[in-house]
Amino acid sequence: MQTILGATGQIAVELARELCRTYTTDLRLVSRSPRKVNDSDSLVSANLLDAAQAARAVEGSSTVYFTAGLPPDTRLWEEQFPAMLRNSLEAARAAKAKFVYFDNTYMYPQDDRLLTEASVFEPVGRKGRGRAAMASMVLQEMARGEIPVVIGRAPEFYGPDKTQSITNRLIIDKIKSGQTPRVPVRDDTRRTLIWTPDASRALAALGNAADAFGQTWHLPCDDDRLTYRQFVALAFELCGREPSYRVLGKWALTAAGIVSRQVRELRELLPRYERDNLFDSTKFKQRFPEFEVTTYRQGLRHMLAEPRREAI
Repeated sequence: MQTILGATGQIAVELARELCRTYTTDLRLVSRSPRKVNDSDSLVSANLLDAAQAARAVEGSSTVYFTAGLPPDTRLWEEQFPAMLRNSLEAARAAKAKFVYFDNTYMYPQDDRLLTEASVFEPVGRKGRGRAAMASMVLQEMARGEIPVVIGRAPEFYGPDKTQSITNRLIIDKIKSGQTPRVPVRDDTRRTLIWTPDASRALAALGNAADAFGQTWHLPCDDDRLTYRQFVALAFELCGREPSYRVLGKWALTAAGIVSRQVRELRELLPRYERDNLFDSTKFKQRFPEFEVTTYRQGLRHMLAEPRREAI
């Protein structure tokens, strides 16, 4: 049985679909209020902050995927995320289960260096330091060697359904709502974005490849690395409209944080938009050459065809 912890987020939902479609129908979905993705799913309600509940949720599993998320609240990330991860690792160890950790790039340097699996951790801000500590916790478990552990790391998301990201919120949702999209900080730096269904499919592939464990993997992205200027132009081209957008400068976003908690929580991420973001996923593509990465054109075409949602 394969178990997904934090099973209601977009990554987890797509992961459950892929696991059922390609690998196994024996799936357990775990969250505080789990919902079936596939008819054959079994559901377990658990709070990962409670070690006993986490242990019961994982018991009997062969593979455990940690995809839990929290709102972009720094205090919650500091107080709850490490405990959730620690309890999940201990539960997987007790169950002698493989552990698959879904990670992000907050711990990396926020500059234009090429980011590979060997890149050093140089976190900027409290969220970055928190994610660095969590990644280090998983690496320590990997080094312990009692259970197989693998890390799948993804850059910023864009994608369908309930995908949450700055790109979705400020650009794609605005275009779909007929509003002017807003580009954070600069429109001429290259971005590496990952299509959320690709991230989930890749995580499933790692969790079912014995030779992938004991390593960190960058999940596969389109190597085109468009600037936001190009990304927005492509989106408008697919809509058959002339491109129009506004750049929100760093100081404007910083000032907006005074009155908006949501914007305030994003401020420590702003340096990443001042420089090229070059996330390299060559290692994954070489190991899984049959994996088809969704291009920006394919992803945007899919999203722009979705029913319109109210922009934030």
